[in-house]
Amino acid sequence: MGQGSPGGMGKQGGLPGDRKPGDGAAGDKKDKKFEPPAASSRVGRKQRKQRGPEAAARLPPVAPLSKCRLRLLKLDRVKDYLLMEEEFVASQERLRPSEDKTEEDRSKVDDLRGTPMSVGSLEEIIDESHAIVSSSVGPEYYVSVLSFVDKDQLEPGCSILMHNKVLSVVGILQDEVDPMVSVMKVEKAPLESYADIGGLDAQIQEIKEAVELPLTHPELYEDIGIRPPKGVILYGEPGTGKTLLAKAVANSTSATFLRVVGSELIQKYLGDGPKLVRELFRVADDLSPSIVFIDEIDAVGTKRYDAHSGGEREIQRTMLELLNQLDGFDSRGDVKVILATNRIESLDPALLRPGRIDRKIEFPLPDIKTRRRIFQIHTAKMTLAEDVNLEEFVMTKDEFSGADIKAICTEAGLLALRERRMKVTHADFKKAKEKVMFKKKEGVPEGLYM
Repeated sequence: MGQGSPGGMGKQGGLPGDRKPGDGAAGDKKDKKFEPPAASSRVGRKQRKQRGPEAAARLPPVAPLSKCRLRLLKLDRVKDYLLMEEEFVASQERLRPSEDKTEEDRSKVDDLRGTPMSVGSLEEIIDESHAIVSSSVGPEYYVSVLSFVDKDQLEPGCSILMHNKVLSVVGILQDEVDPMVSVMKVEKAPLESYADIGGLDAQIQEIKEAVELPLTHPELYEDIGIRPPKGVILYGEPGTGKTLLAKAVANSTSATFLRVVGSELIQKYLGDGPKLVRELFRVADDLSPSIVFIDEIDAVGTKRYDAHSGGEREIQRTMLELLNQLDGFDSRGDVKVILATNRIESLDPALLRPGRIDRKIEFPLPDIKTRRRIFQIHTAKMTLAEDVNLEEFVMTKDEFSGADIKAICTEAGLLALRERRMKVTHADFKKAKEKVMFKKKEGVPEGLYM
């Protein structure tokens, strides 16, 4: 018993430190591997928490999110704008001395020019620094041309600015069109048309053949082998429709229409009248095809006689320039002229000869058929009573013009309005006729138009 086998003894006993796996609570758990302690994120002494305003102002670390990127882009744009503004301010500061110098030079030029400046005409260029000029109030002068004037734009006949004392050339007028000529151009077409003209069928046909057809279909005159008329004259008693027909021509044609009254061609200073006539036809030639209508031509186109005053001689010089423009050395091209007058017998024969005025269209007093048509035109929009008989006024023996018939219709409407009536009666027409005829006979000397 005392001597056991080693195997048995080994089974029953063992070393003192040996434990069986099932012995005790510690034996129930597995042995763990050794793991070193985690490294501390802090190096050095432990820092104390900061307190006070410094801790409040310190921003925590923020990761770049989408809102931060948008804010960054916005700040980049602000920075670009500030850089551009800085560059602009720097360039302005750099260019300011040159602008001040330019302004100073401009003031010196204005001092040299003087104020006010006279307007004249360049007659002849002598050399680079001298020229012969003329003004409307005096003779021609030999003057100097200042160095700042553009010599390339100087040409004989152009309008220039002159010093008010030494008359030297100090500038050039760029717009050479006379303001009076620009006003003569009819921008808005009149409302009157051929349908508003009672009768005058023959006169309408003649003015269409002489004025409108050559501008719209010039090949018809070339095929037949004739030259179209250059101009027409409309003459007759007052109120027979001469100006009305000219308005209808301006309404129906697409050509440029220039309207001028004969008295506008008479100017105060010597040479201004002929100059205005030249300017009128030059503008008409530039804007061709065009029609020039001169009303009351007897104001400037009267017969020539021995003049005893400067005003009469100036009127005759204006008429001579008009004759030259109508049929002079230069061809007028697509420029047609319409003249109108009440006194054709007082006009100069040279103005009425063929070649200048090829057609003379007479406007007589309206006949019975024309009267009826004119009454229909003027009463078309009127509210007439049932007792109105227009045939009584159509068949009357009194000499009515177209303007008289229009005045009768207007006066009858005013009489109806005076009595607060919306319809015009026959009695209103009778009173209007008596009133118009009395004014006509009272204002016109007897035997003037015979």
